[in-house]
This record gives sequence, C-alpha cells and structure tokens, in this order.
Amino acid sequence: MNIRFLGACREVGRSGVQVKLGQKSILLDYGVMVDHEIGFPVHVSPKDLYGIVVTHAHLDHSGLVPMFYVRGRLPVYGVEPTFALGDILIRDMIKLSGYYLPFEFMDLETMIEHSVDVPYHHPFEIGGGTVTLLNAGHIPGSSQALVEADGRRIVYTSDFNLKATRLAGSADSDYGQLDALIVESTYAKEDHPDRDESEKQLVAACNEIVEDGGTVLIPAFGVGRSQEVMCMLTAHNFRHTVYVDGMALVAIKVLEDHESALVDPQLFRSAVKKAEWVRNWHDRRKAVKNPGVIISPAGMLKGGASVFYMESVAQGRKNGIILVSYQVEGSPGRVLIDEGRYMLHGRLQKVNAKVLKFDFSSHGGRSELFRCLKSLDKKTKIFAIHGEEDSCEILADWAKKEAGLQSFVPKAGESYDV
Repeated sequence: MNIRFLGACREVGRSGVQVKLGQKSILLDYGVMVDHEIGFPVHVSPKDLYGIVVTHAHLDHSGLVPMFYVRGRLPVYGVEPTFALGDILIRDMIKLSGYYLPFEFMDLETMIEHSVDVPYHHPFEIGGGTVTLLNAGHIPGSSQALVEADGRRIVYTSDFNLKATRLAGSADSDYGQLDALIVESTYAKEDHPDRDESEKQLVAACNEIVEDGGTVLIPAFGVGRSQEVMCMLTAHNFRHTVYVDGMALVAIKVLEDHESALVDPQLFRSAVKKAEWVRNWHDRRKAVKNPGVIISPAGMLKGGASVFYMESVAQGRKNGIILVSYQVEGSPGRVLIDEGRYMLHGRLQKVNAKVLKFDFSSHGGRSELFRCLKSLDKKTKIFAIHGEEDSCEILADWAKKEAGLQSFVPKAGESYDV
C-alpha cells in the first residue's frame, strides 16, 4: 500500500491523503487553506481515483472536493451530517471567495448528488480494498478512515478528540493491529484545560456581565462551536436570554434533522428551544439593546453578523466579548486578544468591553495524542501531519523515543510504502 501526502504537511489546512490500491487510489479528504487567501493541496486527477472519503465538513478537509465534479462522477463517502453541513460551509465559501475556486455551485450540487452516507463501523468495498469509518469525536458526523487492502491496515485519524464534548462523543481508538497511523498533530505541544471547569467559568462570566446590565457577544464558528456553546449554557442552567444569529441557525436545522449524530439530543433540543433566533436587522438591533448573550459567527470576527454586533458591544464598559474559537495569527479576533483593539468605524480602536478567551477545542490535546500512540503495536509507522512544523516534529519525536515507533513528518507530495 502506498500513501501520498497532498496537504496538511507541517501546517494546518488543505488536508488530503492519497492511498494507492492497485491501478488507482482512494482520496481521503481534499480541503483548502482558509487564511488570508485560499490555498490548495497537491493536484490529483479524477481519473486516478476510485472514490473519495470526506471525514468531516470543515473546509480544510472538504472544501476542494467539488472540483472533482466539474466533469467527474466519483462516489464520495462520509457519515451524515457531513455532507449537509459541508454544503452550508462550501456554499458560503463560494459566495465569499468564488473567484479563487476552480468550481461553481452546480459542481457542489453534483458532489452532493453523488454522496454516499455510510454508518460508523460498516465496512464498504472500494477499489479492491475496504474502508471503515470510525467515530472521530470532533464534530457531529466526523470520522476516521480505516483502510484495509493486501493484508495492510492503516488509519487516518483526520481531526479527532478522545474526550467527549457537548455535541460529539469521544473518538474510537481501539484500532487493533495497524501498519500505519496518519495522525493529526494540532495540539502536540499543549494540553487543553479541564473542559468542565472552563464551562463553569464561561457561564459565570456571562452571568456576571448580564446581571450588571451588559451584553455578552460570543463570536463562534457557525458549524459546531455555536451549537456547543448553546448546549453549555443550557447544561449549566443559564437563565438569561440567549440570541443566536447567522450560519449557526442553518446548522441548527441540519442537526435537528440528524439528532442521532449528537451525543445528547435532549440537551440540544432544550438549548434550541431556549434560544431566541435572530432573523433580520430588527432582531439584531433588539438583541444589542437588551442584556443577554449573543452567539454569532464569524468565530474569528472576520465577517458575518458578529462584525455588526462588535460595533455596538465593543465600547461599552459593562459589555463582554468572549472568544471560544481558534484565532488564526493576524485575524481580527487574534488582534483583539493580543492588543485589545478592533477595527471600529474604519480605524483600529481600543476596546472597552471585557475580553475573555476560553479553550473549547474539538481536537485532542498533547496527553490524548501521546496516549493514543502509546497503545499501538511497535511495528506501526507514524505519520505526523495537520500541525505547525514544530508540532509535527514534536509528536514524531515522542513517538520514536517514548513509544518506540518508526515515525515520519512528511512534506507535501511525498509518498511512502507501508
């Protein structure tokens, strides 16, 4: 079995792994780099593929898959609601960055038409091999791919989390005997704080600000993080008004149609029932005038309704801005954390509202990654990807020195035999 790495090599973004089986290959993810401009993984021709597996909806894993449907008609496999959520995210990307992309809305629609919803732990045959999708615990519908062919077994973890969240259960990690593990390295340098304690601190901060007459803005990713924060507030009996806006509302409707993908459907239903849905500009103006919590994309404050809310919330000393999503270097959210400033009315200004940040990552931390590697048979080859260069090297080095595993930090375009 030959593995070719197409992206997410010594970086986070544009994930793609090509697994050659016989004359053709299986493609595991094909995403974009979503930063200041769109970036693509190494090119693959549709004629070289048996089919595609999309491990989850996030654009760095799914965003370039519609390219294969400009002319091609390949089967694309995943666990729902991966395609329903991916449709939301990719449509939004086309609206914002369509001039960078080698496909259009109709190609996305063709991709959705050729999608195959596969349950977890149900093997399916493709190109002379077998693929089994395992729970990744990252977001609803997220999966890891176990590929078996010619007596070889490899697992591609994609983004995975061994600790349960309010939306997704913990990832599967009992892989059995493997020849190779392709593992993310996003947080190889750090552990996450205790999630329960972070939730309590978040709710306490919201209560304090709202009860003092202020408004709390929580910029959050529209798919996953927004709904998770809703569930946190409900689980901790937050009694004040919670407004939800933007893409988060569309994702709620998708998750309502796929409750089986949720770890606690009852909690989700309760959170949705409690929330006030912001449907228009009148609702937005009402939300900023009343003490309460506003959950709104974009999570990095780069666009979406959260930019409108910042104009009203940022300068009020009684107000609060609570960041709960990853902040890319140079993003408005990152500048807000590092410098306490934000672009208001055309110029970078000091923010008077209280600014807080909480870590609710849906990726496994350092300890979980090490525990996963420690459980593997010594013959397993480790390929550390999906992390900054030093994170990938740290994980590969630990695998070699502490777990006795042969490890690699591949570069984009490199191939390995297993």
